[in-house]
Amino acid sequence: MMENVHLAPETDEDDLYSGFNDYNPAYDTEELENDTGFQQAVRTSHGRRPPVTAKIPSTAVSRPIATGYGSKTSLTSSMGRPMTGTIQDGVARPMTAVRAAGFSKAALRGSAFDPLGQSRGPAPPLEAKNEDSPEEKIRQLEKKVNELVEESCIANSCGDLKLALEKAKDAGRKERVLVRQREQVTSPENINLDLTYSVLFNLASQYSANEMYAEALNTYQVIVKNKMFSNAGRLKVNMGNIYLKQRNYSKAIKFYRMALDQIPSVHKEMRIKIMQNIGITFIKTGQYSDAINSFEHIMSMAPSLKAGFNLILSCFAIGDREKMKKAFQKLIAVPLEIDEDDKYISPSDDPHTNLLIEAIKNDHLRQMERERKAMAEKYIMTAAKLIAPVIEASFAVGYNWCVEVVKASQYVELANDLEINKAITYLRQKDFNQAVDTLKMFEKKDSRVKSAAATNLSFLYYLENEFAQASSYADLAVSSDRYNPSALTNKGNTVFANGDYEKAAEFYKEALRNDSSCTEALYNIGLTYKKLNRLDEALDSFLKLHAILRNSAQVLCQIANVYELMEDPNQAIEWLMQLISVVPTDSQALSKLGELYDSEGDKSQAFQYYYESYRYFPSNIEVIEWLGAYYIDTQFCEKAIQYFERASLIQPTQVKWQLMVASCFRRSGNYQKALDTYKEIHRKFPENVECLRFLVRLCTDIGLKEVQEYATKLKRLEKMKEMREQVLPQHESVLADIILPIGQSLKKRQEATSTPPEVLSVSMESRQTELNSAVA
Repeated sequence: MMENVHLAPETDEDDLYSGFNDYNPAYDTEELENDTGFQQAVRTSHGRRPPVTAKIPSTAVSRPIATGYGSKTSLTSSMGRPMTGTIQDGVARPMTAVRAAGFSKAALRGSAFDPLGQSRGPAPPLEAKNEDSPEEKIRQLEKKVNELVEESCIANSCGDLKLALEKAKDAGRKERVLVRQREQVTSPENINLDLTYSVLFNLASQYSANEMYAEALNTYQVIVKNKMFSNAGRLKVNMGNIYLKQRNYSKAIKFYRMALDQIPSVHKEMRIKIMQNIGITFIKTGQYSDAINSFEHIMSMAPSLKAGFNLILSCFAIGDREKMKKAFQKLIAVPLEIDEDDKYISPSDDPHTNLLIEAIKNDHLRQMERERKAMAEKYIMTAAKLIAPVIEASFAVGYNWCVEVVKASQYVELANDLEINKAITYLRQKDFNQAVDTLKMFEKKDSRVKSAAATNLSFLYYLENEFAQASSYADLAVSSDRYNPSALTNKGNTVFANGDYEKAAEFYKEALRNDSSCTEALYNIGLTYKKLNRLDEALDSFLKLHAILRNSAQVLCQIANVYELMEDPNQAIEWLMQLISVVPTDSQALSKLGELYDSEGDKSQAFQYYYESYRYFPSNIEVIEWLGAYYIDTQFCEKAIQYFERASLIQPTQVKWQLMVASCFRRSGNYQKALDTYKEIHRKFPENVECLRFLVRLCTDIGLKEVQEYATKLKRLEKMKEMREQVLPQHESVLADIILPIGQSLKKRQEATSTPPEVLSVSMESRQTELNSAVA
């Protein structure tokens, strides 16, 4: 009975679209089966009768025309159904039997125009999610796992490996909880395998980054053994890398080969990289023949600079000359795949083109091209220097072969560099004549090569103290390439050797203007300012150099020396402390620290550093003398004896060390030992007056009979000394006229052939002012 009861809907005057779906249920096609009138019409001819029309005036029935805008009277058909266009319940029926889209003109009557529905008020709030549902909990947990994996990767990229590992472990724990919850709610097929794979892979990577190789291998094994993970076999490359770090080369090769078998041939680049790893592992194990096979396969499939260089190294290891030559030719033939330099030269005066070329002249792509070209040149030069001495009977012939091969390749500009390197090899073998002859061949070459050769020639002649030749070749180098900092530095060195420090400083400044990173010029200009007593400028130069060469012992020593000259011992001590942190066994630096502390009155610190200096270099007479005097001052004469005995061994002709030994015996109360020592000194140095005086005093104190003998000898020696002092002034006046001219001439000859006041190489032991010469 309730299905015939229809509740009246609540009307909303403000509802703009109310009534759009209202229509007469008689037109509902879905309820035609339940419509008795329609079913009766179908079964009988009742519904086949022609409709009543008003075309015949005589038979027309006077009735109003029923339209949607006309009379309210409804017209019915012969079966009682309303006519099209009649109005029922105040709503105009559409003029078709098909159900309308919902629009009703009657709904607009009596309502204001409000297409945006602003009169209805705000929209109802969204339905709140049920956070307690299992699906929502799983979704939130999955989101948290993804966030932890991302945070772990970010921490690894920032260098915080420990935090990255903690995040990866946390992600792994939460992912296992997520899997258990999914198994309880849904079927196992709905588990997110991609998330599981990413969590495990990230955890293994973080274990490997933290050098926890056993845990990393276990995690990789979990991934590899799970058949549900697709393409997990390539992770065996990572396992091979871990075994390579552990120096387990046999297992590394095994896993590399397993990965190679599981990677399809379409992934050519990946297979080549694995072959590269296999070849490197073979080199580490000493299996050079297998390494050669791997690298030859790479060079035949996808030639690269690294593979070619490694192939040369493997051939060099087994000493196969022919294979070295073939490998070098393959290395030379590797294409660089970079644009030519002519592309960056403007062909016209078009401002737009010039701006474009200027923009790409030094962009990131151009920098990458330069780096690739520099790397290729480095590989080729290193390989040539390696194989040239062994591929032929002599290294000169080998260099000539390499030069010819390079000239016929795309690296033709490297041929001259190889020639210069051949000259430098002659220098290392101390064959200076061949080096000079080789460098002189470049005098007619282009300016860059000529400048490099002249720079090396200037360096050679400077080493041989032939400053005139060094200066002339330095001039040639500068004239060939005015922007060559090495040539300007060598020119400054030759001027410095002649004592013209102001002019030398100008050349060093010009070298620095051309190349601010020329450390030789910066070091030498600091030495020049020291010579000119411009200590502030010298200190500024050395401090700039220290910013470039942070751990250079020479620079630290020079800074400490400048502070010492500026009478600032505290700063000098501070820089010397930095120096001994770099070279803790430098005896000169330690003795200088002891000297500075001694001048400040800190005897204990001075003794510590003097003793350390003596421990590393027990032949420094100044250190030995200071330590002996320190023990005498502190009334430990027995300990001073060992230092003076060592000094007497170093300088056996100096009687003072042996006298100090005897004096220490006497001060310590060992008179018999002192007497024996004085007698031994008298035997070696019978004319030493001081030794005889101590002998007379000791014999008198002890009461020995030899006292008269030593006293007689002492008187005779004193009388002879007086006679010499009277005769010497007369002889000096006579010999002065003869010796002085000879001495002057000898001095001139010595100055002409002596070494320059500044040595070429920087030596920590000499601690003198030094010059650096530049070699191109």
